[in-house]
Amino acid sequence: MTPSAQAGIGFTSLRSRARMVDALRQKGIRNEAVLAAIQAVPRHLFVDEALAHRVYDYKNVSASNYQAALPIGFGQTLSHPYTVARMIEILLDRRAQLGKTLEIGAGSGYQAAVLSHLTEEEVWAVERIAPLLARARQTLARIPEVRVRLELADGTLGWPAAAPFHSIIMAAAARQAPAELLSQLAPGGRLVLPLLSTDGKEQYLHHIERTPRGFTETRLESVRFVPLLSGIAS
Repeated sequence: MTPSAQAGIGFTSLRSRARMVDALRQKGIRNEAVLAAIQAVPRHLFVDEALAHRVYDYKNVSASNYQAALPIGFGQTLSHPYTVARMIEILLDRRAQLGKTLEIGAGSGYQAAVLSHLTEEEVWAVERIAPLLARARQTLARIPEVRVRLELADGTLGWPAAAPFHSIIMAAAARQAPAELLSQLAPGGRLVLPLLSTDGKEQYLHHIERTPRGFTETRLESVRFVPLLSGIAS
């Protein structure tokens, strides 16, 4: 792929990416390393061409706009850049790097690409939908600077052969944190994921950290994600 193709033209240009990042900063994203990672990834490559005009939406920074997601097929979505940035900001927090990172629900591969800019190690990402995973492989192959390992697997089981992980991020909503993911956290490791409220009507981001005494959990803001499903879909 030529440099101009990756940079994009018009609304997919580097300038549009920079303006999107400025809007995320206005919206409250404070971690400059996360913002730099968002700016480094050509987001328009991860959606169908017909939707490319929507990937760098920066004119409206209202909460409703910044919770919008784009369809990527198979009933899955590409989270809005604010949601991606916010989850990764929580995951990184005061650390210099994410360390060994696992993503549950690779989807289009976009978030894995962003994560790879925040660790010197590879990002390990699992996806349960085979055609979606194949598409993510093709897209990520067009961006040589990212370091991502993809695997077709049941996300509720994590990636036990590669554990432990310093960071785990899950892009699907569950009723509770899967025990397998908690067991794959390294000491001091962090898990960020959306969980359903007790009545099942709302979703909230949760931050879980493994400490010498067990796990600490903090509920954060309201979000909206597709549900976490088990098994593999071909």
